Amino acid sequence: MTPLERRASGSLATVFAARMLGLFLVLPVFALEAAGYPGGDDPARIGLAMGIYGLTQGLLQIPFGLASDRFGRKRTITLGLVVFALGSFVAAAAPTLTWLIVGRSLQGAGAVSAAVTALLADQTRDEVRTKSMAMVGASIGLMFALSLVAAPMLAAGIGLAGLFALTGVLALGCIAVVRWWTPPEPQQHRDMPRGRMSEVLKHPALLRLNLGVFVLHAVQLAMWVAVPGLLVTAGLDAQHQWEVYLPTVLGSFFVMAAVLFPLERRGYLRAVFLGSVGLIGVVQLGFLLVAARPGVAEMGALLFLFFCGFNVLEASQPSMASRVAPAHARGAALGVYNTLQSLGFFVGGALGGWLAKVAGPHGVFGACAALMLLWLVVAWPMRAPQRAKSPEETLADEAQAT
Repeated sequence: MTPLERRASGSLATVFAARMLGLFLVLPVFALEAAGYPGGDDPARIGLAMGIYGLTQGLLQIPFGLASDRFGRKRTITLGLVVFALGSFVAAAAPTLTWLIVGRSLQGAGAVSAAVTALLADQTRDEVRTKSMAMVGASIGLMFALSLVAAPMLAAGIGLAGLFALTGVLALGCIAVVRWWTPPEPQQHRDMPRGRMSEVLKHPALLRLNLGVFVLHAVQLAMWVAVPGLLVTAGLDAQHQWEVYLPTVLGSFFVMAAVLFPLERRGYLRAVFLGSVGLIGVVQLGFLLVAARPGVAEMGALLFLFFCGFNVLEASQPSMASRVAPAHARGAALGVYNTLQSLGFFVGGALGGWLAKVAGPHGVFGACAALMLLWLVVAWPMRAPQRAKSPEETLADEAQAT
């Protein structure tokens, strides 16, 4: 990477990381803490409170993506972070589960993911795009691992309301990062003609990626409705579950680095991508088999395999979406992509809560396995996007031709 690419990747990965840390801090303890609120005796409503963030974010990702194409990436990101911070402080002051749902809805309304990803794509070349997106994915994964360790301790000291207040403070810090650390938007992006939404909605490769990101995050949130309870059943209380989460997440990063980047350079991105989809499907079947009598070792092994597949997909999918999207409609394309991601969060939380209520963990993992199979079938005809040649490669080709 060039110094500008490193600065862009580092600053925007920091924005993603700080914002997602606030969200992840509540995830391991949300179901347990929310049960103490008035109205918190209904698992379906708790699942709704977890997932409503994804619904409002999904509704606004496309408008924010289009706004970033029209009015500028950094201006749009700043506005979204202000709305996200406001929702965090509303959730922090919530007296009931209903107000908690309102706060989570406002958090989702700060839908900056498309604008951040589009800005990162604007500032990086194709040949380093996956590495840049992987930095974002790794930062998110590290924040997830950190939250698994810190959330129970913080929740014991400051409660769920304190976690939401901390989330709001982190969002305000992200505004400073965007303003003073992130490089300016490229001039060629500001002068570029704007594309039409129809270009994005009719693009077959983007449609496959959009379905994939929906399924991936629906499965992620749905399974998290059931996994903490299974670990408790296995004899590991909430305060010690990080002892399983942390090593599985960190170990999966090494697997991603060892597998994704070398195989992508050798032209095996499609095989790695489809293998990761299949791996997560097998993991859901594994959870289904052990749900009746879970053990800590079995749960840890399955979580490790899940994060191996998840991290590969989390790094490769947005890179692929940014590369196949028309450059002049990149914000719109990533807006649709992130809309489906957010809707996946909502559907996963709501459906996972409902299935846990009516069918238990077996219903949750059975539905997740079916979704992964559907994704594998739809993704099978995919082709890995061709990267643009660097100036050095172009000169070398011209020299060889002459």
